[in-house]
Amino acid sequence: MSVIVTENLTRYYKDLCAVDHVDLEVGREIFGLLGPNGAGKSTIVKMLTTLLRPSDGRACVCGHDVVKDAVRVRESISYVPQEMALDIKLTGRENVVLFARLYGVPNARDRTDEALGLLGLADRADELVRGYSGGMRRRLELAQALVHEPRVLFLDEPTLGLDVAAREKIWEHVHALKEKGMTIFMTTHYMDEADRYCDRVAIIDRGKISAIGTPQGLKGEIGRSVVTASVSGEPGAFSLEGVRLLKVDDHELVFMAGDGADALAAISQELKRQGLEIHSLSVRETSLDDVFLQKVGTPEDRSAFDGSKYRLMLRRR
Repeated sequence: MSVIVTENLTRYYKDLCAVDHVDLEVGREIFGLLGPNGAGKSTIVKMLTTLLRPSDGRACVCGHDVVKDAVRVRESISYVPQEMALDIKLTGRENVVLFARLYGVPNARDRTDEALGLLGLADRADELVRGYSGGMRRRLELAQALVHEPRVLFLDEPTLGLDVAAREKIWEHVHALKEKGMTIFMTTHYMDEADRYCDRVAIIDRGKISAIGTPQGLKGEIGRSVVTASVSGEPGAFSLEGVRLLKVDDHELVFMAGDGADALAAISQELKRQGLEIHSLSVRETSLDDVFLQKVGTPEDRSAFDGSKYRLMLRRR
């Protein structure tokens, strides 16, 4: 069952189309929205959380239209923005109690204690937030968001700026919420986190969805292995079965291939045939970063994935 549905969701800022006819269906899962700065991620989140009105199209959250039934949507969701939303002059407990009362939660103090305990903050609950670390503050914001037991949790860059240990702790709690049946809709720039923790991801670029699927499925679409070769000499065009030349950076060539071991042998043979001196050859598994760069990247990166354009680049070198 779909918890979040968008149909032709569109948002203009004057003449700029920030979100361009986006169709999404999100169920009970951890769903990651990935994209470069300015791609439209935050605009989509703001429309889904009723903070911004769509210019066209529609969106429903928990069966409620974000425009016609905005109040019902707000009752069903929580939103943790990228910017800190805490009062550092209050204690952790006071911050959460405030949110509970704003949502009209019965027995606000009891529910606050439950939320603080869930996020591992019970022992620091009566300390002023100004003394909390970055990771603790982020967990406190999650406690605020959970105090009214929402069905959907929106997270905008939930681990930005946190150290590795704090990031792991946040994801431990997020994964536990998903296991309890909550839908998590998040944005992030950390591809490793999206790869490890998201059930599905969508990549957005210039307001349009360019890819959507499981991390494993998207990686499989572009190839299972990446081969990097460092050489001396001027490379020519490549035509190897099951191998694609992605880019040349100085004297480093990057290839995408289905089978890394077979590709390594074929690439080595072809480089020698072209009379190039090989300094190093390495192979690794495809990552979500590779998918992201193929679907987004820079204009030069995108051209590199078109073989004919890339041969033109080689002739210009």
